[in-house]
Amino acid sequence: MQPEIELKLDLTPEAAEMFAQWPFLPTESQTAALHATYFDTPDHQLGKRGMSLRIRRSGRRRVQTVKADGHEGAGLFARDEWEMPVRGATPVLDDRTPVAALLGEAVGQVDRMFTVDVQRRTWMVTQDGATIELVLDRGAVLAAGREQAICEIELELKAGDPAALFALARRIDADIALRPGVLSKAERGYRLTAALPTAFRAEPVALDPAMTVGQAFLRIAASCLRQYRLNEALLLDHYTPEALHQARVAIRRMRSALKLFSTVLQALDVTRFQNELRWLAATLGEARDLDVLAARIGDGRIEGPRAAAQGRALQWLASARVRMLLLDLVEWLALGAGLGAKADRLAAPFAATRLRKLRKRISKGGKPMARLSDEARHKVRKEAKRLRYGAEFFTGLFDNKKKRRRRRKIFLGRLESMQDVLGTLNDLVTTPVTLARHGLPADIGTGRAEKADLLTAAAQAHDEFVDARRFWT
Repeated sequence: MQPEIELKLDLTPEAAEMFAQWPFLPTESQTAALHATYFDTPDHQLGKRGMSLRIRRSGRRRVQTVKADGHEGAGLFARDEWEMPVRGATPVLDDRTPVAALLGEAVGQVDRMFTVDVQRRTWMVTQDGATIELVLDRGAVLAAGREQAICEIELELKAGDPAALFALARRIDADIALRPGVLSKAERGYRLTAALPTAFRAEPVALDPAMTVGQAFLRIAASCLRQYRLNEALLLDHYTPEALHQARVAIRRMRSALKLFSTVLQALDVTRFQNELRWLAATLGEARDLDVLAARIGDGRIEGPRAAAQGRALQWLASARVRMLLLDLVEWLALGAGLGAKADRLAAPFAATRLRKLRKRISKGGKPMARLSDEARHKVRKEAKRLRYGAEFFTGLFDNKKKRRRRRKIFLGRLESMQDVLGTLNDLVTTPVTLARHGLPADIGTGRAEKADLLTAAAQAHDEFVDARRFWT
C-alpha cells in the first residue's frame, strides 16, 4: 500500500484538444487505451464506504486496484491504495486487500457494476523542482445502458512539494481553462446507476469526536467546495434554478465555516476568501432572486430580466476569476490552510462553544421579534443560517447518544421553521427593490402574505426555538 497524491482537473472536450497541442508539454509521451471494470455488491456496500474496486486492462496486462477515499473531496485526492496484477477478469479478494474483511459474507455478492474506457496520454513534467506525472484522459463511463463523457487532467506528485501541482495547474490555465475536479471515475460510474440529479444538496460531513479543530475545518471546507463544484458543473452544462440555489448554499456554507473557525485561521486568509466568496454569492444572487420571484408570482414580465440575469451568472461562472478562486481554495486547504497550534485541540469542545455563542446571540437578538427593524430581523436570519450550518457541520461530534440525536432533530426542525418565516418576511422587503432594479412595475409583486401575520408567526417560531434543548451538551 502506498499513498497517492493527485490533483484532478476537469476540462471541456474542446479544451482537451487544445491541451494535447500545448507547446509547453514535453516532446516525449506515452499513450495507452485503458479499459476498467468496477465491481461492488448489488447494494453498493463498497461505494457507500468510499471505496472502489476495479480491474484495469491495458494490452494484455491486468491490474486490480482497491482505493479508499481520503475524504479530501475538493480537487486534491490523497488516498490509500492496494494494487496487484491479476490474470483474469475476476477480482482476487484475499488478505492482500481490505475488501473481504470489510464485506464479510457479502464478499460473495461482488459483481460487475460499470466500465470505464479512456484513451490516456502521459507526460513526466518538472515544475519548481518537483516531478509530476501529467495525465490526460479522454473517454467515457458506461453503466446501466447509459454513458457519460470523461475529460480530465490528473497531476500526480512523484517527488517534491505538493505546491508544485498548483503552480503547474495555473500555468496550464493561463492558456486552457481548467476547474478542480471532485468526482473520481468510480463516483461517475455510481452516479450513472441512479437517476441523474438536477442539483446536489450538502452531503453529511464525516467528523468524529477524536478529531482536532484543524482536521474538522479541513473536512468541512472540502465538503463545501465539493458541493459548489458539483452544482457549478451542472450549471455550466445546463442552467437549472435548483442547481444555482445549491451553489449559493455551498458558498454560504463555506463562508459560515470560515466565520466559525476564524479564531484558528490566519486573518488575512479569512478576509481574502470571504471577500471573494461574498462577491461570487452576490454575482449569482440576482439570478436567484428572479428565479424565486418568477416561481412565486408567475408573471411573464419577469422572464426577460430573469433570462438576462441567468446569462450574466453563467458568464461569471466561466470566468478566470472564479476558476482562480476555486484553485486558490483547493491549494489553501491542501497545504493545511495555515492552521497553527491552536487548531490542535479537540474539535468537540470548540464546536460546543461556537454553537452556544451563536444560539445565545439569536435568542437575545430575536426579542422582541415583532418590534425589530427589517435590518435587525435580517441579521437574526443570517445568524440562524450560520447556526444551522454549524449544527449540520458538527453533527458527527455529538452523535454518540440517542437522546442527543433526538434533541438535534427537534433543534434543527425549530431552527428551520424560524428561518422559513424570516425568509418570507425578507421577501416582503426585497421584492420591491428587485422589481425596481429591473424596471418592473411594483403591482406584479402583490398577493403576498400580510406582514402582521408573518411577524406573529416569526415571534412564535423564535420562542419555540429558544425552548429547544441544546444537543451538544
